[in-house]
Amino acid sequence: MHKKTVVFILAVIVIISLCVLTFAGPAFNKRRNVAADKIAIIYVDGVIMGGRGQSSLFSEYGGTDYIIKQLHEARDDKSVKAIILRINSPGGSAPASQEVGEEIKKIRDTGKLVVTSMGDVAASGGYWLAACSDKIYANPATLTGSIGVYMPYANWEELYKKIGVRQEKIKSGPHKDILSPDRTMTEEERAIIQAMVDDMYSQFVTVVAEGRKMDPNRVRQLADGRIYTGNQAKELGLVDELGNMYDAIDGTVQLAGIKGKPEIKEYGKNSPWTMLFGGNDKLEILNKLLRPMENQLPIAAPLAIPEKW
Repeated sequence: MHKKTVVFILAVIVIISLCVLTFAGPAFNKRRNVAADKIAIIYVDGVIMGGRGQSSLFSEYGGTDYIIKQLHEARDDKSVKAIILRINSPGGSAPASQEVGEEIKKIRDTGKLVVTSMGDVAASGGYWLAACSDKIYANPATLTGSIGVYMPYANWEELYKKIGVRQEKIKSGPHKDILSPDRTMTEEERAIIQAMVDDMYSQFVTVVAEGRKMDPNRVRQLADGRIYTGNQAKELGLVDELGNMYDAIDGTVQLAGIKGKPEIKEYGKNSPWTMLFGGNDKLEILNKLLRPMENQLPIAAPLAIPEKW
């Protein structure tokens, strides 16, 4: 009986602690939001997807709505002099990457600096965002580039024949079931999809050419889908400086003309799990738990992401 009481009390203490950390953390950050000359850090982790992303007990991540919301908060905070995008992403859907990229441009139009710091990987859609910023920092071994778009398509027709499955559809138009996995794509459909991919690829090239102030033909030479190391990307003009996030912070301080040591304001809600047990434990556990969800991309989405990541 005594042991049960002790366990019950400990459980209540843990639950109350989690609630305090969850709700008091944002309030604490708001109280600190009165200082001047801040640099905002916004994290872009994992696959870039449109919409609200995924939420779980331990974490809230992904989704362009969440990233854009943080960008707007940093934009509207007059004490924030510059924003650093900490990108650790293999990319995602082309429209989602474009959506965030356009918001970055709008923020730059207000006069607020946006600097990118690349982590392990900032490829494809991740590079799309970086190309929209004022300056790009990458580590020498960062994986970046992969400038291009592809449309995933699987043809299960032969498998369906072997297992005796036959699908039929009543269509409102000849192309309503384009990219259907139960039949071979027609040449006309292939041309339609290829035109879409070419159009999105041109949009991607334009973003890089304008962002990096490069000749579009030169960008097309580099944009064959391959990935580059940060070192190679620096030599090719795809990034500006080699260095980690703290180098990016130091560079942003100079670029923004901030006097003294700035206050660093990190956006994004830390989960109680992270605050209690630290980021490494979260990474190790959540990588196993959340990896399947990260790969749940719409099958027909045009992807700005390396095919294998």
